[in-house]
Amino acid sequence: MYLNTIQAACGARKKAKRVGRGIGSTDGKTCGRGHKGQKARSGGFHKVGFEGGQMPLQRRLPKVGFTSRTKKFTAEVRLAEIDTLQAEVIDIQLLISQNIIPAFSKKVKVVNTGTVSRSVTLKGIGVTAGAKLTIEAAGGKVEA
Repeated sequence: MYLNTIQAACGARKKAKRVGRGIGSTDGKTCGRGHKGQKARSGGFHKVGFEGGQMPLQRRLPKVGFTSRTKKFTAEVRLAEIDTLQAEVIDIQLLISQNIIPAFSKKVKVVNTGTVSRSVTLKGIGVTAGAKLTIEAAGGKVEA
């Protein structure tokens, strides 16, 4: 095989459609574009979703905002609620059993609202910076 003998496979290259070359070519005169109208003209195109000046569907429908997938499974607990529990070690299962958070909660975060009067240990629960200071000041600790 030589470079000067290489050629495309049969049917791989289609001949260009020659328009405007008389009636005999079947694409003479109007060149297959029909008579008049926007699509018959050069540069006659419109943007996607254009409805001839009518308000487009995507603008007629109301906007639907962002919905967090994790929001449903995340719960928030106040320090005042932690203080009402009698247990020394507090985890997600205890909070669910005491009906402080919903049963389907997968993540829990303690926020600094209220006070803690005794020493408690938090396991597997997220804590804000202010809540952590308050818990540690009461003699408690936060474990990951």
